[in-house]
Amino acid sequence: MSLHVLVVDDSATVRQAFSMLLSKVATVETAADPIIAARKIAKQRPSVVVLDLQMPRVDGMTFLRQIMRTDPLPVVICSTAAARGSEAALRALEAGAVDVILKPSVGVRDFIAESAVMLVDTLHAAAQARVGRRATLPVTPRVSADAILPAAAPPPAPLRGEASRVVAVGASTGGTEALRAVICSLPANAPPMLVVQHMPEGFTAAFARRLDSESAVEVKEAVSGDAVVPGRVLIAPGNQHMLLRRSGGRTFVQVVGGELVSRHRPSVDVLFRSVAQTAGANAVGVLMTGMGDDGAAGLGEMREAGAQTIAQDEASCVIFGMPKEAIARGAASHVLSLAAIPGAILRLTGFAGR
Repeated sequence: MSLHVLVVDDSATVRQAFSMLLSKVATVETAADPIIAARKIAKQRPSVVVLDLQMPRVDGMTFLRQIMRTDPLPVVICSTAAARGSEAALRALEAGAVDVILKPSVGVRDFIAESAVMLVDTLHAAAQARVGRRATLPVTPRVSADAILPAAAPPPAPLRGEASRVVAVGASTGGTEALRAVICSLPANAPPMLVVQHMPEGFTAAFARRLDSESAVEVKEAVSGDAVVPGRVLIAPGNQHMLLRRSGGRTFVQVVGGELVSRHRPSVDVLFRSVAQTAGANAVGVLMTGMGDDGAAGLGEMREAGAQTIAQDEASCVIFGMPKEAIARGAASHVLSLAAIPGAILRLTGFAGR
């Protein structure tokens, strides 16, 4: 697929840096503001738009909403406004942006050069989303979940007490709105849920706060030692892995650093492997929209340990990469639409609405 990128940013430095970075892998056009960008889109529709939020004449959020209202196409936000306050990034995702790149306020040229693999990956993902679909680019070395949690482990004993059932969920591109749909559908005393959503550092806390304000369950960014109890959703912090642990009669999460696993930190594979080892058949795994294959191996380990496993279906995914890989590997015992996932979670955990 030929990639045609339109970079809309009032900074000449940013436009030049993106043009230099992408020149070998894409056709790149630039625009200093949304009015110029609209004219260029009318002449030739790009594969993906990279859009700043703060610009003269028309701000980026207004232009994003205009695009989504008149002729939806993949948009990736790249803005210091999103970096300073990720509420702006959340609003952009809710308005239809496929992904967000948190651009620093200084050293932008160096950031773009150093983040080349991530940026190219993100743009390929957006261009293929629904508003696009995406193939993983084999650019960076892969690290197995063994680097964080060894594969060899004794079979888990049955969970007791409050966390007798645990739900583990993984998502990437398109996942913020998919997770919102699932979590906001849960009753206040729903089974405990652990979530890995591929997000930058500092963004997950705002995401958790937003979901907490909209949901019957408690939603928080996880810290080591947080108890896994009914009515609570714990979201892995950006740039850190999250694992399920048990000591005595207590079930809790551990938040750790470490290498990228399946190209990500936090990694869905790391969470799912820890759930397989700690909860075994007392768990439900859910792999949702996203590019690449993070979570496919871990979902397979959960299924082998006796857990019920769900992959989101193609029709309801923004990007079908992660669920598709899990299905191809035989890791999913159920393939369900986004609308069907909340009910399935409650049914498979034996939730009785108590």
